[in-house]
Amino acid sequence: MFNRLTGTRDALVADYPGLTRDRIYGFTAASLPPAVVIDTGGLAERGDELADLMHAQVELAVAEADVVVMLADGQAGATGEDQYVASLLRRSGKPVVLAVNKAEGRDVQAFVSDFWELGLDTPMAVSASHGDGVRELLAAALAHCPSAGDADTARTVAEGACITVVGRPNVGKSTLINRLLREDRLVTRDEPGTTRDAVRVPFELDGVPYTLVDTAGIRRRARVTEAIEKFSIAKTLQAVDEADAVIVMLDAREGVTEQDASLIGLVLERGRALAIGINKWDGMSDSQRRKFMHGLDHALPFLDFVEKHPVSALHGSNILDLFRSATRAATAARAELPTKELTRVLEEVVATHPPPMVRRHRIRLTYAHQGGRRPPLIVVHGNQTELLPDSYRRYLVNEFRRAFDLAGTPIRLELRTGHNPFAGRRNVLTQRQVAKRQRLRRHSRR
Repeated sequence: MFNRLTGTRDALVADYPGLTRDRIYGFTAASLPPAVVIDTGGLAERGDELADLMHAQVELAVAEADVVVMLADGQAGATGEDQYVASLLRRSGKPVVLAVNKAEGRDVQAFVSDFWELGLDTPMAVSASHGDGVRELLAAALAHCPSAGDADTARTVAEGACITVVGRPNVGKSTLINRLLREDRLVTRDEPGTTRDAVRVPFELDGVPYTLVDTAGIRRRARVTEAIEKFSIAKTLQAVDEADAVIVMLDAREGVTEQDASLIGLVLERGRALAIGINKWDGMSDSQRRKFMHGLDHALPFLDFVEKHPVSALHGSNILDLFRSATRAATAARAELPTKELTRVLEEVVATHPPPMVRRHRIRLTYAHQGGRRPPLIVVHGNQTELLPDSYRRYLVNEFRRAFDLAGTPIRLELRTGHNPFAGRRNVLTQRQVAKRQRLRRHSRR
């Protein structure tokens, strides 16, 4: 229903109970009246610790809503759990609209008859998968709401830079975001796999808007067997592609694993700016900390341009420094590099350390310009550039990074060789030129 109302695929959908755990926010689709929609986890009368955490998230969503839509399964009929949910919503004091789902191809009156016993308003037959009755449901809900004002204004929100937090399961991603927000916005639990959706959360720091994205933990491919986890990982990879910068969380107590290195390599391969958060730093001895940093430098020597911050997401230590590093990396990824300055830096670099000789001729690099952003793409023109060694390419990248302060973002370098208009063409000699060449040959024999 959330995906149908918002015209997106932001919420995971599967025939599996308890799939949704966190609150997910979205705007109604452009073809519908403007409103903010909140998706919540399912409510159960009895459950474990995780169910209690989900229950708390639902209560927070109900408290901030103008109207609540109770969605029931029409094929299952009115159950005891529906009675439990209806009683909770009545106690909340919020207007409630009852929607009976999965009504496609059914007789409406007979389909909703069981749900009158819940004691709510007139049940509305809908089909979230087919869209039947959804527009009428939204109209009934909006009748209880204050005016939304202008549609464009209602759908406009200052999102700012998008910072996505990724990492292995149970490294503290949700805890970090909760600590930055100073509220229990996301469900956290000392158990891997708590987060399943990619949850976007607006955030403001020093008057500047940002968007934080919490993601599901990524395990090694061999350990991923459930279809739901595969969908969650797909959501995580999509969130990485949409991010301006990515914070990769590491577990200091477990050290740098092969999965950490693979995940960081994936982020860089996608061209995203990067900051490293080393979580659970508190409680470790100095020798353990030195051992971890040595292992990090040894396992990931290519991360010399990325800022690394030991943090404690649980206690909030150094988390603002980590976040600001990510925002600086995001700014660097979008930096505008003037052609004049790029060419000046290139000339200085070539003068200090010229390219090597190839085939008795030195490779010439003439000028540079910017070819793209996120990440910065620098195009360098010259001759025989295809023969430039990889070591000199890395040297150019490092010098451009130093000159323009592009810490935290990968830089892509594209080398182009100018086209020779006379390549492959032979000059046709005149009779006079042929005779002269023959005289020179006879003279050289003597």
